Amino acid sequence: MVRQGGVARVWHISGISIAAFVALSLAPMTGGLAHAQTLEVSPGGAIGLGNRGWSASEPNRATSANELEFSARAGAASDYIYRGTTLSDHGPAAGAAVEARFGGLYAGTTVATVKLPTQPSAEFTFAAGIRQKIATIDFDFGMTYFAYPGERLPGETGINYWEAVVRGDRSIGEQVRVAAGYAYSPNVSNTGAWSQYVAAGVGYDVPGRLLPPNLGVSFTTAAGYSWFGNQAPTLGGFPLPAYLNWQAGVTFTHKAFNLDLRYYDTNLSKENCFVFTGDPNARLGGRVDPVTNPAGLISNWCSATFVAKAWFAF
Repeated sequence: MVRQGGVARVWHISGISIAAFVALSLAPMTGGLAHAQTLEVSPGGAIGLGNRGWSASEPNRATSANELEFSARAGAASDYIYRGTTLSDHGPAAGAAVEARFGGLYAGTTVATVKLPTQPSAEFTFAAGIRQKIATIDFDFGMTYFAYPGERLPGETGINYWEAVVRGDRSIGEQVRVAAGYAYSPNVSNTGAWSQYVAAGVGYDVPGRLLPPNLGVSFTTAAGYSWFGNQAPTLGGFPLPAYLNWQAGVTFTHKAFNLDLRYYDTNLSKENCFVFTGDPNARLGGRVDPVTNPAGLISNWCSATFVAKAWFAF
């Protein structure tokens, strides 16, 4: 079976189902929820809810109603983790993003290096939406398109797909922030299956009076839950395993430079991790499932991981 964009797609090769994984994401849980950018690599100090890519701005950043503004960011990470699973085979990755805003409207694009079974040249996201403050909550309503050019999928249509997201952020006092979001795709990774994702998190900003000048320190943590519909009959007709993911870490910001140190994990078993990701380096030795994993293959692509990320934001 092949997981594409976070979903499993089934191919039968020599009578054996082999999963092939591709990217999934909450790209813009805006500023942490998918900015089609995704909730994993977030703006400095933002609460990551599981989005993918390199979001270019804060979800609650104020923008003049009659001025066009731009923001950008670029950096590198020791691993590209998306909702608890690696998209870079636990190797280093690099990415960049740019976003334009006019009042509450925004549009942006991101690019990131990936290492997936279908071997795309990179991951691109294109997002657009509106940010609006309602009462005391900063909302972000957006749509994101995920594209993986250069895939090696003879006879296949690829794993590009759309996702809709909504996110809300609220400050509690001067130091504490909370956020929650929801994402939905009607045909994740072009597999015929729908996907849904919910996430929530909290952040604490260390008071500036306790820090050196121009230094910001934010502690953030979040957890999310993913579940899926059935894939197309030609891909096996069964749903991907639902699972929890969680992360916690600290972000240091000095002017335009940001450094994030973070721990990620999921509750996926090593067998279900293979079913979900299609890790091409999976090995034998796991529990056999005659429907989803007849060979009993296991993968560490969903295991506990520590990631260091550094980027510049402008």
